[in-house]
Amino acid sequence: QLQLVESGGGLVQPGGSLRLSCAASGGTFEHYDFGWFRQAPGNQRELVAGITVGGSTTYADSVKGRFTISRDNAKNTVYLQMNSLKPEDTAVYYCNTRPPFTAYWGQGTQVTVSA
Repeated sequence: QLQLVESGGGLVQPGGSLRLSCAASGGTFEHYDFGWFRQAPGNQRELVAGITVGGSTTYADSVKGRFTISRDNAKNTVYLQMNSLKPEDTAVYYCNTRPPFTAYWGQGTQVTVSA
């Protein structure tokens, strides 16, 4: 069964950058489409960015032009480069397959954007 572990979150000032990583194990990484999701307190979990097996990407309107999703099949890792961060980006960020499977949700990584 696929296992996903997120890392790279932290506290950053508005306008700053972070790169999140999602390390996968236990499955055939290159066969899956992946997505980065986030959940802020009181909000539903939402899709932030997605990447297909072939490398095609999609983004939520709120992050277009600021976030970049990528994958490294040799390292079984999905990345989310986040630039020009805003306070409203504050959330716990998760990776999962697309569509997401309940069993694959990990602990997530907290991103806090604050002065």
